[in-house]
Amino acid sequence: MTNPMIAGLLLAAGGGRRLGGRPKALLDHRGRPLVEHAVRVLREGGCTRVHVVLGADADVVRAKASLPGCVLIDNSDWAEGMGSSLRAGLASLRDNEAEAEAALVSLVDQPGIGPEAIARVYAAHRSPATLAAAAYDGERGHPVLFGADHWPGIAASAVGDRGARAYLKEHAGEITLVECGDVARAYDIDTPADLIHLDRAEPRMSPMNQE
Repeated sequence: MTNPMIAGLLLAAGGGRRLGGRPKALLDHRGRPLVEHAVRVLREGGCTRVHVVLGADADVVRAKASLPGCVLIDNSDWAEGMGSSLRAGLASLRDNEAEAEAALVSLVDQPGIGPEAIARVYAAHRSPATLAAAAYDGERGHPVLFGADHWPGIAASAVGDRGARAYLKEHAGEITLVECGDVARAYDIDTPADLIHLDRAEPRMSPMNQE
C-alpha cells in the first residue's frame, strides 16, 4: 500500500567533481541516465509523489532524462554541497505537498539501494514526528525518512556537504533504524573506480527473496 502523505525526495544535483565533472544524474546506467533509475526505485518502494533536486547541468538532465510526473527543482546553489539541495527539496515539499507528513530522502549515486530498502524505511512512518533511516550492519545510512515536524530544524542545520548529519546526530535517540544490509548495498558512485558498479548494480537479496 502506498501512502500519499509520504513524498519521495531525490537529491541529484551533484557535479561529480571526483568523476571529472560528470554530473551524477547523467551517468549511464543500463543505457539510461542514472536519475531515471533512482526515481523508479523510489516509486517502486512506495512513493507516488517524487521531487527531484537538480543542479549541475540541470538543463541537460531535463532534456535527456524521462521523469514524467516528478516535481523538478533547480538548485542554483548546488556547488555549496548537499545541504543546499536538501533545503531546496524540503522547501519544494512545503510549497507543493501541503498534506505531506514525511519526506523519504534518497541519493542519486547509490544504485545498490533498491525498492525493498525504500519500502522498509517507508513502512517505519508513524506520524509527522517520525525520524527513520536505513541501517547497514547497524550503521545509519540512506534512505532516510524525515517527518514534517523535523523539516524546519533540518533545513536550518543543513549546510555544506553535511546534509542532515548534524540534526540527526542531535536527535539520535529519536531515530528508528531499519536494517537493510540484507537487501541493499550502500556504496556511492564517487570516483572513476566506482563506475564499475553501474549497469550491474543490483540490491543484495536475502535468501527468502531469491528465486
